[in-house]
Amino acid sequence: MARTRTAAKRPKIDSQAIAEGISNWAGNVFKAQSREFYQLLGVVLFLSAFGVLMVLSSSFVDALKSNNNAFSIFGKQAFSAIVGFLGLAFISTLPSSAIKRLLGPFGLVVLVTQLLVVFTPLGTEVNGNKNWITILGFTVQPSEFLKICLIIILAQFLASRQHEFDDPRRVWWPAIVVGGAIAFTVLLGKDVGTVIVMAIITIGMLIAAGMPRPIISAVSVLAAIAIPAIMISSPSRMGRVMAWLNPSAPDPNDFNWQSTHGVWAFAAGGFTGVGLGQSKLKWSWIPEAENDFIFAIIGEEMGLIGAFLVIAVFFALALILIRIAMRTHDLYSRMVVLGVMFWIVMQAVINLSVVLTLLPVLGVPLPLISAGGSSMVANLMALGLVFGIERENHRLGPVPARKRRR
Repeated sequence: MARTRTAAKRPKIDSQAIAEGISNWAGNVFKAQSREFYQLLGVVLFLSAFGVLMVLSSSFVDALKSNNNAFSIFGKQAFSAIVGFLGLAFISTLPSSAIKRLLGPFGLVVLVTQLLVVFTPLGTEVNGNKNWITILGFTVQPSEFLKICLIIILAQFLASRQHEFDDPRRVWWPAIVVGGAIAFTVLLGKDVGTVIVMAIITIGMLIAAGMPRPIISAVSVLAAIAIPAIMISSPSRMGRVMAWLNPSAPDPNDFNWQSTHGVWAFAAGGFTGVGLGQSKLKWSWIPEAENDFIFAIIGEEMGLIGAFLVIAVFFALALILIRIAMRTHDLYSRMVVLGVMFWIVMQAVINLSVVLTLLPVLGVPLPLISAGGSSMVANLMALGLVFGIERENHRLGPVPARKRRR
């Protein structure tokens, strides 16, 4: 007699229910918000999608050479964008009180990870910067997430002492010390570009909060002393600066190689560009074409029109973030929005200036566009803070005129 087996019933996956759940979740996250909310969402979606597309175009040559997979870098960037948008959506639904409670454990994890990068063999050094660590097969740059911590810490500190702004020893100098201490952990890994961005975030937020002019002057003097000292502390860094100051001088170490070929890319692109995917300079002529110098590939493939479009979108992003900051009801929220603006917009200005040879090479990526999973996720998480604040703005309504003037 044949033995019959009763097949175990497998639970059926209700794809329709899953789709409805995702739709309801997305509706709850994005429905019925302000004009500024949707303007910011449109700009962020455009920059992220455009960035993933340009990473594909600029990276497939290097990816094919390194691991015989032309889509490897693109795949990582697309995955990072998805993770970043999930983080953005989640963070945007959290109230400010929850963000403040999460800062402690999140900041501790990020700080410990940054110290592991600097002081242990787990840290990875690339082009003289020790700024990465591999965790569970993923390469992470903790300094990108330290920027989020820096913004929230400074915003909380300023909000908690807003009635003591007349006492520099209680407010402004401690805030500068906090920002400097966080940036110093990154400077230990020799990542000067990230330190400069952190300094801009710190000073920008303090000036926006009302830091007195005498302290601004004192900080300017300190910066004028510190920047040259940092530059001369590294022979390669000093070499890049001197090559930038004297572009026509002999360059046996090829410090100007990237910058020169970046200019060639713009020259080749002309007004309308050579076409998407048709760049010739990305064929080993521009190192890190998908990272720090992706704007040069944009200029070559999409011409002056594409380059101006990128600049215009970042300018629009700055205006939207300023409008959102003006709509906030408390100093903490205003400082967070302005901190994110100083980070993303000014980092974009630095990157574009480097590619256009207005600054020496600093190793700063173009936010939301350059390849780099940590940068993409951190940028989108920071923007999630802004979306959450604008959601609160919309719920509370317009700011009274008297409160806006304060």
